[in-house]
Amino acid sequence: MEEIPETTKITITMPTSAYFMSGIRDFTLNLIKNTTSFPEKWAFRFQSVVDELCNNAIEYGSSPGSDIRITFIYQKDQYIEIYIDDTGTGKNKINAAGLQKLFDDRKEPGYVFTGIRGRGLVKIIGEWTDEIDFSDRKEGGIRVRVRKYLKDERKAETLPAQTQIKAVPVTN
Repeated sequence: MEEIPETTKITITMPTSAYFMSGIRDFTLNLIKNTTSFPEKWAFRFQSVVDELCNNAIEYGSSPGSDIRITFIYQKDQYIEIYIDDTGTGKNKINAAGLQKLFDDRKEPGYVFTGIRGRGLVKIIGEWTDEIDFSDRKEGGIRVRVRKYLKDERKAETLPAQTQIKAVPVTN
C-alpha cells in the first residue's frame, strides 16, 4: 500500500450548483475514512461540515454560473483543514467581518433562531470544528477556513480506562 504524504492538499473547483454536492460529500467521506484516524462518527460529522460550507457558498456567496473552490489539507496525524472560497457575486453582499459578527451573534447563549433555517453555521460548522475563521479574498468574496484536530478528546469513542463496572449482588 502506498504511504500517505505528511501533508496532502487537494483543491476542487466546481460550478455553483447543488447538483455536484453528492460527489463532494462522497469525496469528503472517503478522504477522511481512508487517510485519517477519525472514528466513523466524526467522518460523517465532518462530511456535514463540508456540505454546509459548500451549500452556503452556493446559496449566498457565488452567483449561478460562477464557481466555488474547496481545498482540503490533511496534515498526517495532526489535523484536517478545509477552505471554501466563494466569488462574492451571490445574493448576500456580506464581507468577512459581517459574517464573523453573524456567527458570533448566533452562538451567544440565549440566541433565538426564528426560522427553520440559519442554524448550520453555528450548530454544525461551529460545534464540530476546532477553528473557524473568515477572510475577505482580494479577488472578491469570502474564504472560510475550518480546522479539526485529530487528537480531540471530544471524538473519543471509548470509556476512560479508569471506569469500572462492578456487579452488585441482589439480596431479598
